Amino acid sequence: MSGMLTTEQLLKAVDEVAAASLPRWGLEGADLALINHSENWTYKVTAKGAARPVILRVHREGYHSENGIRSELAWMRALQAEGGVKTPQAIPGKDGADIQSVSHPALANPRHCVLFEFIDGIEPPQDNLVAPFRQLGEVTARCHNHSQNWQRPPYFERLAWDFEHSFGANANWGSWRDGPDCSPDRARLLQRAVDLMEKRLACFGQGRERYGLIHADFRLANLLLHNGDVRVIDFDDCGLGWFLYDAGTAVSFFEDRADVPDLMEAWKEGYRRVRALPKEDEEELWTFILMRRMTLFAWMGSHSETDLARTEGPGYSTGTCELAERYLSQYS
Repeated sequence: MSGMLTTEQLLKAVDEVAAASLPRWGLEGADLALINHSENWTYKVTAKGAARPVILRVHREGYHSENGIRSELAWMRALQAEGGVKTPQAIPGKDGADIQSVSHPALANPRHCVLFEFIDGIEPPQDNLVAPFRQLGEVTARCHNHSQNWQRPPYFERLAWDFEHSFGANANWGSWRDGPDCSPDRARLLQRAVDLMEKRLACFGQGRERYGLIHADFRLANLLLHNGDVRVIDFDDCGLGWFLYDAGTAVSFFEDRADVPDLMEAWKEGYRRVRALPKEDEEELWTFILMRRMTLFAWMGSHSETDLARTEGPGYSTGTCELAERYLSQYS
């Protein structure tokens, strides 16, 4: 069973699942290279003689149901067809199904595998982020406009990023109290910030102009620039939440950096080119920046085996507490 495996054994088993899935798309013997392991395992697949690679995603166990994954792929297709947002499209297997379930003797349950087309583009350069943040605001607003009017399929099922599923007893990414270096003193401070967020979010409400289907991981790492066009990748966390949560995700892992206020001004400017952003919504922005920071803090506790948690975890607690103190002094 996967719960009993070491990290190395689990990675070996997932590598073998990835290789075993390839014949489902007629890709026997293709080269497999792991490019990322965070929530899922992502591989670059290069078939012999192929003009370009494709991307294989092997899903983490228990995060999404099959209908949940189908819903993600359906929105990605609709966004590209109707919303003017270029996204990587799923490639159906030889049997016509987008999702292939593959078993392994060392794993308790089959793993869902999805193959995506490879789309061109580069991550925005880090040396001047103001222009990319303007583009990010614009493409986020296009996603929100489409989300608000999209007719969801009957099988639609995605996670929620409301208060309960971010901070409640069954939070999507576990308890923030299990975040790295969360001492009792830090926990008391962070609890005060969580209580204040709960109060403010209840007042903010979930009207359809404010709450709907969101990407929920709109970091620059998930944007690709290509010939002036902006493409969006990695919809794995998409779900129901506040539209402004997407703004909070834009500064993931550097929420406490000095230039964040300037970057958010650029984001708002880009967003308003496409979609209204009322002043009273804008004033709640730091609630969503802290909310995202706290969910990432929880994620690091529940995903301590990932490279991201190992590299970002040390010191993340200190920055989170500084952000919480600033939030309490700003909004209390």
